[in-house]
Amino acid sequence: MTFIREVLDRVGDKWSLLLIAVLEPGPLRYTDLQRQIPGISQRMLTLTLRQLQQDGLISRTAYAEVPPRVEYTLTPLGRGLHEIATSLVGWAAAHHDEIRAHRARTTSAQPSTTARA
Repeated sequence: MTFIREVLDRVGDKWSLLLIAVLEPGPLRYTDLQRQIPGISQRMLTLTLRQLQQDGLISRTAYAEVPPRVEYTLTPLGRGLHEIATSLVGWAAAHHDEIRAHRARTTSAQPSTTARA
């Protein structure tokens, strides 16, 4: 069970899912990934790419050119995860109003807490 939790933690974090979504149309270079994912730091992008590559979800291809060119793309395993993530996004889109209503009811039902001196 520990390994399954580790895999779910890895593929379920926001940066991994965003990278998988951005890579779905085809290969991209590092700087293109940085541009398409606002808010991701260089360190986090590098770390997440490395982890996704270690898990076999993306591949990294380095071309012997001047200047050097590196591209990242989804592997078949990564494409399978993209399909699952797309289904999850579709479910969230279909039920967001219902979830929002539940949150509003829960928030309004909770007694207000005020700080006491």
